[in-house]
Amino acid sequence: MQRVWAGVDIGKTHHHAVVIDSEGKRLLSRRVANDEGALTALFAEVTALAEEAVWAVDIMTGGAALLLAVLLDHGQQVRYISSTMVNRAADGYRGAGKTDAKDAAIIADQARMRQDLTVLRPGPELIAELRMLVARRQDLVADRTRAVNRLRDQLLAICPALERALEVTNKGPLILLTGYQTPAAICAVGQDRLEEWLRAAGVRRGASELAARVFQAASSQTVTVPGEQMAALLVAQLATELIRLNALIDDVDALIADRFGRHELAEIIVSMPGIGVLLGAEFLAATGGDMTAFASPDRLAGYAGLAPVPRDSGRISGNLHRPRRYNRALNRVFYTSALISVRWHSDSQAFYERKRAEGKLHTQAVLALARRRVNVLWALIRDRRCYEATPPLPQAA
Repeated sequence: MQRVWAGVDIGKTHHHAVVIDSEGKRLLSRRVANDEGALTALFAEVTALAEEAVWAVDIMTGGAALLLAVLLDHGQQVRYISSTMVNRAADGYRGAGKTDAKDAAIIADQARMRQDLTVLRPGPELIAELRMLVARRQDLVADRTRAVNRLRDQLLAICPALERALEVTNKGPLILLTGYQTPAAICAVGQDRLEEWLRAAGVRRGASELAARVFQAASSQTVTVPGEQMAALLVAQLATELIRLNALIDDVDALIADRFGRHELAEIIVSMPGIGVLLGAEFLAATGGDMTAFASPDRLAGYAGLAPVPRDSGRISGNLHRPRRYNRALNRVFYTSALISVRWHSDSQAFYERKRAEGKLHTQAVLALARRRVNVLWALIRDRRCYEATPPLPQAA
């Protein structure tokens, strides 16, 4: 059967496609618009060259989404090679220049020679939604972190005592800062009226304690710093922005909980100590929830970056390091869940303490626990059963 390999260098408005045969000879090289009609025409042109075509791309999201949808809808083989791998492979090809056509040719040639590239498969609609929601939440949390840091910096420029007295990740202090930002304004309104204002603004719990703490901090400073009024305006804007971001994150969390709860593996995943709805959703987004892609827990551990790889040279042996290629999101799921389980799960605590007694550092002990949890979760999903502290005894055949 004649086969060709098509490499596509992904762009926003246009892609560049290069098709080669089994000898590496270039059969087609052209720019194609990122529109359904143009992509369908490219598909027809490539499939007319041979009985079988293997496609490869260097991006799986964003501008590649339409191309991947067209290819997967037509049952095509699609493989993924990271941009980092393409850049490193480029050193082995003739010429120092970099063009879209050269990158596409390298992608096609690497797909022809390598058998370890990730094979892309059409995923369920539910997984696609979870991936979008998880990415959206990560963006919102990053925005919130930046806003919190800016808010603290502005408060510090107005009144250090006020910055120390307020926990700006909580709703009550944020509401307060939308109305009062400077020591002079807080002292002018007084503690009692400030408490009344907080209650009227919706702060029910802890309004009295918050008003007393803020008034005491404001009373400790009588000096007005330069630019205080502008800083106060920025503080009010940042506090309003944080309230909005918190509301958006709550909305996304509700959507994630709804979509995650619909998945058939949801109950199994959250039964694992240390994994809740959010980490469970991140696990499904990273793996697609399909364990057939991982023939063994070792494969899953390798994908998560929890299976060390050797870097031996000469007389040096047994030199193990974390792999350079792994899924950071999946690594975060297992590492974070291991940290949580160390605090709340007795078996995990015992495993962690045993590793520390063996002389391992904190991070090494947590990574060892995360690796063990990969085995457990993989087996639970394989057997379609929830986690039990005491595993059931195997039944006789």
